[in-house]
Amino acid sequence: MQLDSILFYLFAVQILFSALMTITRRNVVYSAVWLISTLVGVAGIYLLQGAEFLAGVQIILYIGGITVLFLFVIMLVPVSEESKQRRFSSQLWIVLIVAVLLTGELGYFLWQGADSFQMGEPTPPAEIGTVTTNSEQIGQVLFSEYLLPFELASILLLVAMIGAVVMAKARPGAE
Repeated sequence: MQLDSILFYLFAVQILFSALMTITRRNVVYSAVWLISTLVGVAGIYLLQGAEFLAGVQIILYIGGITVLFLFVIMLVPVSEESKQRRFSSQLWIVLIVAVLLTGELGYFLWQGADSFQMGEPTPPAEIGTVTTNSEQIGQVLFSEYLLPFELASILLLVAMIGAVVMAKARPGAE
């Protein structure tokens, strides 16, 4: 078995385990930490597939930005009452139906297309210090054809960040 296959299965197990831990933890901070672990595994699979730009975006944007936003929301919103309530009450039959359907679907695809799960030949790694064509092409397109949407998105994110700071600021006499 090749190293790429071993790493793929390790990342897949990490993603599945971390995703299960994300949805089963009662403490929302622990759930956010397990979500970070899930996203790191996804970035690892992107790296295995030769999509360095997507792996970088996954780490910078999702782990660095979105998860920090989740943690800020968790810290600002009182969740003590929600964590004491019973989860998934009276929804067991829905879970069982979905689990049976997903298991049947997985079995069907494994039976019908066992050959489609074969991994392709790995791409050789780029030399150290060179920009790969993946990142270079995305950068050229992003900063030439899509410069205006890119700048508008950055302004929108800046306005959202300023709005979050203003909303989180303690108001005098609010307590």
